[in-house]
Amino acid sequence: RGFVRLVDYLGSDARIVQSARVSYGEGTTTVRRDRALIDYLIRHQHTSPFEQVIITFHAKMPIFVARQWVRHRTARLNELSGRYSEMVDQFYVPAAERIKPQDTFNLQGSLENGEVPPELQQKVIEIIKRDQEDVYKAYREMLDDGISRELARINLPLSLYTEWYWQIDLHNLFHFLKLRLDMHAQWEIRQYAAAMAKIAKAVAPWAYESFEEHVLYGASLSRSEIQAIKAMLEGKPCPLEGRLLTEFNQKMGFE
Repeated sequence: RGFVRLVDYLGSDARIVQSARVSYGEGTTTVRRDRALIDYLIRHQHTSPFEQVIITFHAKMPIFVARQWVRHRTARLNELSGRYSEMVDQFYVPAAERIKPQDTFNLQGSLENGEVPPELQQKVIEIIKRDQEDVYKAYREMLDDGISRELARINLPLSLYTEWYWQIDLHNLFHFLKLRLDMHAQWEIRQYAAAMAKIAKAVAPWAYESFEEHVLYGASLSRSEIQAIKAMLEGKPCPLEGRLLTEFNQKMGFE
């Protein structure tokens, strides 16, 4: 039931190059130089040229995904209003394989490689569906009794679908994708981020390629992590311990 689609966009790789050079018009440099410039801008975090590219999405998602989404406050949005419109009987129900135990390390997430017994998975699905049906029935009952839409909606659950138009510049979209494609993000919002990433790649393929190289699959290192690498290159043991060592190993792809 959920989706992300491209409404329209302004600018592309060429706009990034033009705004970075300012005094040059399109076609006055080679493709190789333009591509290298975009890569340089991302590698050295010169962000303003990427703000010249604007993308507008139309998306439909469960409210709990929307509430994570709007943590990114650098976008502009217009959302379906439950005051003006009656909310449709459409709810998100997770697939059985997406029902996971709580992660004890990442306290805000699920244990991705954890297993829940099939009978418990089915129990959870039944609970979710039952609650959705009961609450929506009560919502409809209040509307039928003439209660205002703005009041009748207040008990509707986070699994109800909403939709919006969401407009953002490419620099801030890249920041959104860096966070929401990460494995620590909730699985559901990662699916939306993946769809948006495909659109961004189609709009500005050179910029997206450099984003993947330097940001999405790159990593920044702290001073202590750089010192740890130097120590290991000298044949010494890694001086990091505990959580710092765990995070360092994740950055380096050791685990």
